[in-house]
Amino acid sequence: MLNEIVTVYAIVDDLLKAIRLSVDCRREMSDAEIITTVITAAMFFDGNQSKACDYMKDHHLVSNMLGKSRFNRRLHGISMLMNDLFHQVGMILKETSDCTEYLLDSFPVPMCDNIRIFNVKLIRSEEYRGYIASKKRYFYGVRVQLLTTKSGVPVEFVIMPGSASDVRALNALPLNLPPGSEIYADSAYTDYTAEDELFETSQIALKVMRKKNSKRQDQPWNQYIKQSTRHYIETVFSAITCTFPKSIHACTFQGFLLKLEAFILAFTLRQAF
Repeated sequence: MLNEIVTVYAIVDDLLKAIRLSVDCRREMSDAEIITTVITAAMFFDGNQSKACDYMKDHHLVSNMLGKSRFNRRLHGISMLMNDLFHQVGMILKETSDCTEYLLDSFPVPMCDNIRIFNVKLIRSEEYRGYIASKKRYFYGVRVQLLTTKSGVPVEFVIMPGSASDVRALNALPLNLPPGSEIYADSAYTDYTAEDELFETSQIALKVMRKKNSKRQDQPWNQYIKQSTRHYIETVFSAITCTFPKSIHACTFQGFLLKLEAFILAFTLRQAF
């Protein structure tokens, strides 16, 4: 456990030095220590940041641990930095990987059961009421669109409202991939215009599973390749959601998103390094 925390800090600190120009020397706790504590909470304490802070302080991993209130303010202040850090890791993985095949899919993260929507205080909007087709049930929360390597390491993600369609999320993802890459996705991502533009502008092939009434039917061998390649994404989602607690406790909607990002970042670092 201690070795993993030290490794995470070394990676985070090196990446922050690469993307940040200056750091305020008056701060008692660095951004790298804040982010490492949050990732530690996601890895070992079910997202409980108070327990992670106590552990880091008791084991003298952070010399000047902030109080709960100041820690939360600092964390919310560097929320965009955490997002940049993940995409920096994703760029490194994309540049160092020899594989050109990527997997794209989404998974829901409920804030509460559908029957408890009226008691939700974090956010109130019908846009966050989504539907899980595989379970034939509604949920209230967000939907994570995740792009991974063929081996299951996340390289890009975007968080959308629960009701957002996969086609809408396809346009929200940066899809900053090297030319010649192939993205395997299910039929929910069918958008012929986006498919053609992506290939013409970036030389990236979007390999979507075709519906029975699709205007662009695949040959049987192409359909088999698509099905067998993208099947692994379900295993990746199972591995990520297994690290989530039964419910993600947060006092604000931004705090909920920060914890969700921390879980994804923690999973990525474990898989990649």
